[in-house]
Amino acid sequence: MNDCLPTVDFANLISACLLRLRMKSPFFGTLAMFARFVPSLTIPYAATDGRDIFLNPEFLQSLPKEQQDGILLHEILHAALLHSLRLNEREPELWNIAADIVVNGTISRQTGIELPPGGLRDEQLEHLSVEEVYELLRSDEDDRFDLADLDILAMKAGDSGDRSVQGMEQKERESLAAHWRQAIQQATAVARATQWGKLAIGSEREFEMVVNPQLDWKAQLWRFLVRTPTDFLNFDRRFVGRGLYLEALQGESVRVYLAIDTSGSIGSETLRLFMSELDGILGSYPHLKCDLYYVDTDLYGPYRLNVDTPIPPPEGGGGTSFVPFFDRVAATYDEHTQAVCIYLTDGFGEFPVATSVLPTLWVVTPGGLDVSQFPFGEAIRLVRG
Repeated sequence: MNDCLPTVDFANLISACLLRLRMKSPFFGTLAMFARFVPSLTIPYAATDGRDIFLNPEFLQSLPKEQQDGILLHEILHAALLHSLRLNEREPELWNIAADIVVNGTISRQTGIELPPGGLRDEQLEHLSVEEVYELLRSDEDDRFDLADLDILAMKAGDSGDRSVQGMEQKERESLAAHWRQAIQQATAVARATQWGKLAIGSEREFEMVVNPQLDWKAQLWRFLVRTPTDFLNFDRRFVGRGLYLEALQGESVRVYLAIDTSGSIGSETLRLFMSELDGILGSYPHLKCDLYYVDTDLYGPYRLNVDTPIPPPEGGGGTSFVPFFDRVAATYDEHTQAVCIYLTDGFGEFPVATSVLPTLWVVTPGGLDVSQFPFGEAIRLVRG
């Protein structure tokens, strides 16, 4: 895409932007050192393929200095946050919209850095990860977002998005991820050394997705259910999450107390997702003995399920309390049986004062409570690839 002889001094223009970024934010200034900037007149504004950042020199020069820095940072963040790699099988246009919302929210919190007019904003979503924003856009039941209008604004913000990164070999993808992971770690160290801090409050969740990428939640469930080294005897762990592990559990049995949040805060689309995940659990783990409960402030169940049992329709619709479920588990579980608790929820509700008597896995909806805020157990975000 280096296809032109710019009419402006592109190198000096970029150098000035990078100098200003370093002065305004040691974190972003250090991050920018890991990017390569390429001039191109074939794109209207700016784009990244996850490796390089392509900029239209004439467009960049036409902007005020604060907006030049904003456009540069916009593309740096798309690359550093591995948005091209994290696309996977998702719908590209909607993914790009979700990524713009998160990136532009981060930029809006910086002093002396501005977005050009038309940049996508949504203050209710921009503190989330891109995966969460994408899921919320997909399942928006109130049609709060006019996707056609959002797409126009996204293009105005400057993303044409060369998708060639999707054709990379796995080794190349891993190398690219390692490159930007190192960049974020070095930028964090520089920011701490200069006492500037890493980021404005609200961006941490997105950067955590890169530095400490989350396992697919079903792979996390496998690790949660099968905890001892002997359980993995003669089993290739690369097959976790691919439906190729059932023989490894032959003769094993685990009691699962499974709660599905059916409070009023759980919309019908989210509830359908919960039911789909429940069906997937029963189909993938036939060794489980499952006691299902639907829970709002009341408890409905237990329903004893296995792979052949029809799943009963959900009940509930009131407020949210996690107390009844854990009280019931504490009163009924058999201490001589291997057992765990799994709770599918948005995380907004009343928690028990006492810690669960059993190991607990919280599976949290996109946009739900931050996983660090759960008082006990392990929490993982329910995000589809």
